[in-house]
Amino acid sequence: MIEYKVNAKLSADQFIDVLNRSTLGQRRPVEDRACMEAMVKNANLCVTAWDGGKLVGVARSLTDFHYACYMPDLAVDEAYQRSGIGTALIAHTQKQLGPRCKIRLIAAPAAVDYYPKIGFVKNPQCWELPRDKEVGR
Repeated sequence: MIEYKVNAKLSADQFIDVLNRSTLGQRRPVEDRACMEAMVKNANLCVTAWDGGKLVGVARSLTDFHYACYMPDLAVDEAYQRSGIGTALIAHTQKQLGPRCKIRLIAAPAAVDYYPKIGFVKNPQCWELPRDKEVGR
């Protein structure tokens, strides 16, 4: 039975491990320990899924709890995918948010078709400023 926890203590090692077991580690700076520690430390809403003592999923978010919630990481161990854990992680995240708060995320290429199936609406108005670009240039 999978147990879900809100803001449970999570180490950078546990986070890196589940990212790698989900394939999301391929698109995260898992080799940069300081960055990964900061990612865990500075998220203000983190829902985790546990099978006994094993971390099998994580939804890491940054939010004001009232208007906007950005979920940069939704990762489920590949061995546990297609069992409802990702959807449950999002649902548990949503329960922590106020009634007007929207969840926003950027889908991994392999998950693009997943989000519409569970109720997400595509927003074509998202923009990104790469770190190597200066604003206004």
